[in-house]
Amino acid sequence: MMKTLLVRGMLAGLVAGVLAAGFAYLVGEPPVSDAIALEESHGTQAHDPASHDAVSHDAPPHAESPGRAGSGDAAAHEHSESPDHAAESDAAPGHDHGDDALVGRGVQSTLGLLTGVTGYAVAVGGLFAIAFAVVQGRVTTLRPRVSVALLAAGGFAVAVLVPFLKYPANPPAVGQAGTIEDRTALYFGFLALSVVTAMVAVAVGRAAADRAGAASGGLLGVGVYVTVMAVAGALLPAVDEVPDGFPGSLLWDFRLASLGTQVVLWCALGLVFAMLAEKALGRGSRDGHAVTVRQ
Repeated sequence: MMKTLLVRGMLAGLVAGVLAAGFAYLVGEPPVSDAIALEESHGTQAHDPASHDAVSHDAPPHAESPGRAGSGDAAAHEHSESPDHAAESDAAPGHDHGDDALVGRGVQSTLGLLTGVTGYAVAVGGLFAIAFAVVQGRVTTLRPRVSVALLAAGGFAVAVLVPFLKYPANPPAVGQAGTIEDRTALYFGFLALSVVTAMVAVAVGRAAADRAGAASGGLLGVGVYVTVMAVAGALLPAVDEVPDGFPGSLLWDFRLASLGTQVVLWCALGLVFAMLAEKALGRGSRDGHAVTVRQ
């Protein structure tokens, strides 16, 4: 049964990945293209002697034109970038986004985007199926469709939303190239802490539910998770490398598209896997009975 669920989870991830890639292309690519154009325009100005003369004569000593700080650096998007733009991480300083690039923007924004998002989604779908097989009938006694919905909502919150709130995705032209390793370590460290804390919170909530009831156990588990992550979020350093003069609307559009891609992925994954899991588990699950997955 585990193998069956794993295959169906990966299939659900594939479907979710295609849908998420479509959303990323329609909603996410315009702000990415605008950010790349902005980065390249700053790079052109940096190598234009006339622009240097203008700065030296018109600006006070050590002044920097808006947007110059950090321009041309981490076009390899912020470590917390969504997978829909992971294929574009070669947009690092000194790399060409145009026709002379090793992989052109046309390929990056279509085939590269689809490949990156679907590959990520298939992996998430497999892990999601394993998590469902572990909790179904053990941690939760709800019917599979409800368990899948709760697991998808929890997975999105723990693996995407909470890390995003602390370290949101950034478009090209935002971030310092010299700090990318530190930013990556902070993001994945916070993500790992979120996942581990969620597992501990589930265990604590489950133990409390056996003594005080499901409602009390659920509230305790949520309280443990929220408290730990709130403290961690307050203690860990913030990352704010948005250069002066960078359009706020462009930053907002990119981050909204990044988060929206994940919303589409997790919603589609939950809906498709719920149907496939109930078919795999048989009639008992469709009749509303709790089913335990045998390993």
